[in-house]
Amino acid sequence: MTMRTFMKIMLALALLFASKQIKAQQNMALNARQQSLSAIAGLEAKGDLNNLGKAINEGLENGLTVAEIKEALSQLYAYTGFPRSLNALGTLQKVVSDRKEAGKAVNMGQEETTVLPKDFDALKVGTEVQTQLTGKPFTYAFAPRTDYYLKAHLFGDIFANQVLSKADREVVTVSAIASLKGCDPQLAAHCMGALNMGVKEEELRSIPAVLEAKVGAEEAYRCRKAIAAIKGENFKEGQPVDFSVWPKGEPNVNYAQYFYGNSYLAPLDSQNGGPAMVTFEPACRNHWHIHHKGVQVLVCVSGRGWYQEWGKPAVEMTPGTVIAIPAEVKHWHGAAKDSWFQHIAYMTKVEEGASNEWLEAVKEEDYNKLK
Repeated sequence: MTMRTFMKIMLALALLFASKQIKAQQNMALNARQQSLSAIAGLEAKGDLNNLGKAINEGLENGLTVAEIKEALSQLYAYTGFPRSLNALGTLQKVVSDRKEAGKAVNMGQEETTVLPKDFDALKVGTEVQTQLTGKPFTYAFAPRTDYYLKAHLFGDIFANQVLSKADREVVTVSAIASLKGCDPQLAAHCMGALNMGVKEEELRSIPAVLEAKVGAEEAYRCRKAIAAIKGENFKEGQPVDFSVWPKGEPNVNYAQYFYGNSYLAPLDSQNGGPAMVTFEPACRNHWHIHHKGVQVLVCVSGRGWYQEWGKPAVEMTPGTVIAIPAEVKHWHGAAKDSWFQHIAYMTKVEEGASNEWLEAVKEEDYNKLK
């Protein structure tokens, strides 16, 4: 690599560092609306009002209504306290006002549509909801008043409002608790509860990716670790990827069909055929493929991933691992299940007529054997 190319890469990195725009991720189990609910909840719990305002704006663009966001933030007072909840509601109010002044669309939605019967028994209903959440009857005998508040108020009065589904409420709750330090037991309980309330496993596993992109690496790390614990999976301790060191880039939409999960691309000196930074979310990997008439070089710079050639064992990639892939060799590469993964990729010894051939996806059962 020439000094001129190196300097251009450094300039590209600087420009990418300055771009922090939040976008809904493509090709993941949570839809754009759910991703926004997760981001809003995490930022509320973290107390990051500046980015919360941006996430609320994005949520309104992604199909959330003001009523849904209001309900999510109101529910969170039971988990994050009134101060954070009220601050967040104030932020929502300002966003709505600013959008109206700017002539932007604001879908207010409908507030509570369910008319509760006069004989509504909040304690009875709440006990049933809590039992569904925990998977079995639960009584906090050590603190009877707290037990009553949980059943009658949180799971009774609040959950009776049908502006949000039970599954949506658990996406909100898991995202918020993951964004609070020192709440690991409650986080694990709600990760399991989310599954009991209708959140699909692949949706639950997508929450850390949203938190990583929009709230913070530490929050995503806590969530990923809690999910691994409830599923009985080994979780390798390690540092989360810091995107302020290496750029994450933009969603790799042009090649999404050849990837399982979300990947991101940050071209480095691409106008001169330079390298590219490729970022994989946990468990993301590309399909088997072949580079014809060209050698590809991979340089792992952060996280942990895998590289495998057809008919050979997979090779673990950690920061500093360099792999040169010969032309005409069938292979794949991607992230470990429990870690983001970033590598620089570039082509060398390229001959005339060089091309890429995309093949079948990596078999799930084969990938799951990798530790």
